[in-house]
Order: sequence, then C-alpha cells, then structure tokens
Amino acid sequence: MAEGNPEAPVGAAERVESERVVVYTDGACLGNPGPGGWAWIISEDRYGSGGVGETTNNRMELMAAREAIREVGSPMVIVTDSRYLSDCFEKNWWKKWVANGWRTSDKKSVKNKDLWQPIIEAYQSGLVEFRWVRGHAGNPGNEAADRLASLAASDQKMNSGYGESGYEGWLADNTGNTGQQSGLF
Repeated sequence: MAEGNPEAPVGAAERVESERVVVYTDGACLGNPGPGGWAWIISEDRYGSGGVGETTNNRMELMAAREAIREVGSPMVIVTDSRYLSDCFEKNWWKKWVANGWRTSDKKSVKNKDLWQPIIEAYQSGLVEFRWVRGHAGNPGNEAADRLASLAASDQKMNSGYGESGYEGWLADNTGNTGQQSGLF
C-alpha cells in the first residue's frame, strides 16, 4: 500500500482502478467523546457532511465511509486517514469479527457494529476499496474532507445555524465567496 497514491488501494488489487471513483473521507470530534462531524468529498461540487451531538472520532470516520458508500453508489476507492478504517480491511479484522459472531479476539463485542456491517457488505460486494493516506500532510482531498468534517463538528458544538455542513456559511464569512468556486481543493 503506497501512502499518498490513489492507485494503490487497500483491497483486491486485480480490480481495475480506472473504473472507480476516488472519494476522500474524514471524521472529526471535539473531545472524544464529544460533538462530531463526518464528511466525504469527490470534487468541489460533489460532497456530503453531517454531524452528531455526542459521539467518538472512530464513529465519525466510519460514518463518513458509510455515507459515501450510500450516496455515491458506484465503484469507489475510499481514501482515509483513519487507520481504524483502513486496517480493518488491510489486516482482515472484519473476517475474524464475522467468524467470531462479531466478537473481538478477547471476546468483547465489536464496537460500532452498526456502522461496520454496511461498510463490510459493500467491501465484500466489490463496491468499495480502501486506501490510507497520512492526515494533515497536504493531500488536497484529505484536507478538504478534514475541513468539512471539522466544520460539521463545530456546528454540533456551536449550533451555528449554517446548516448541515456549515461549509457554505464559512465560505461566505471567510472569503466573501458565495460558493461558485468553493475552494475545497
């Protein structure tokens, strides 16, 4: 798995990369647990985000992936800075969980099963592959997803009134731009 290279997904290498949409995802949490946000982004005009009042960072990372899978619906490579998410598939944790009745190796219930299940189903069907990228390292897609997720978490904390993602309001307030050129990348 090559860091920073969308051509090196975690998962079945025999699949044709050119047929897959590259989707960047991220989760954010202000405190852990605390108010959280999630985001996915393909381009400046195709993205989604949202938040939860009291959650964990891991849940927001998974929520971003689940929502991307649900909304995009076509074959994709999810690029994430979450080792929790990428390692699940690279290290085949999911196979052990399923074989053990959704129990970890130390016999505890798998956390976030409700989010893992649809992600694993999409992976098993061949719809999605995962690739890890270092966070906060200048990758434009990862940085854009991080901004959107952080804004969604802030919306949950501050109830800013900017709407689901907060991005449009932030953009207008900080750049004078009305959204025609969003500056996500």
